[in-house]
Amino acid sequence: MELNQHDHRILAELQADARLTMADLGRRVHLSQPAVTERVRKLEEAGVICGYRAVVDAGKLGYGIRAVIRISSLDDAAMARALDSSPEVLTAYGVTGEDSWILELAVRDVAHLRAALSRFCQQAPTSTAIILHALREHAPLKPLPTTDPGPAPSPAAHMKKPRRSGA
Repeated sequence: MELNQHDHRILAELQADARLTMADLGRRVHLSQPAVTERVRKLEEAGVICGYRAVVDAGKLGYGIRAVIRISSLDDAAMARALDSSPEVLTAYGVTGEDSWILELAVRDVAHLRAALSRFCQQAPTSTAIILHALREHAPLKPLPTTDPGPAPSPAAHMKKPRRSGA
C-alpha cells in the first residue's frame, strides 16, 4: 500500500490517541468523517494498523519491577514452553548476536523475579537487568524518508591525492 501525507497524519494522530472518534480524527487531518473512516479501514485491511490497545502502568497494578532478561542458546520450542508458564513476560524477541532471546518481564518483587527467572535459567545461561526508568516507550513510528539518496560515493572518492613537493 502506498501511503500519502493524509495516511501519515492519520497514523500519527492514532498513535498519539487511538480513542479519537472518526469525526475528531477527520478534523485533525482536514478530511471529512467518511473520507477518514475509509482511509483508516484501508490502513487496517492492509495491515498497516495492526490493532488498538490500552497502555497500562504496570506499577499501578502492583508490578514493582520490570526487568530485561538475556538468554543465550534456547531453541524456539523450549522458549515457547517456558513462555506458556510465564505470564510475567511482556515481550519476547528472538535476536541475533551473543544471545538468542531478549525478554521484558513485569514482576511484583525480587522473589517473584527469582521465580520467573528459574523457568529460564534452568535451561540456558541468562543475564538480568532491572529497568530503573524508561526514557522512551511506545514511541510512534514516523514515515521513512521517501527521497532516494542515490548511490553511495566510492571509497576512492574520499582519498586525498598525495602532495607533490615542488622543486
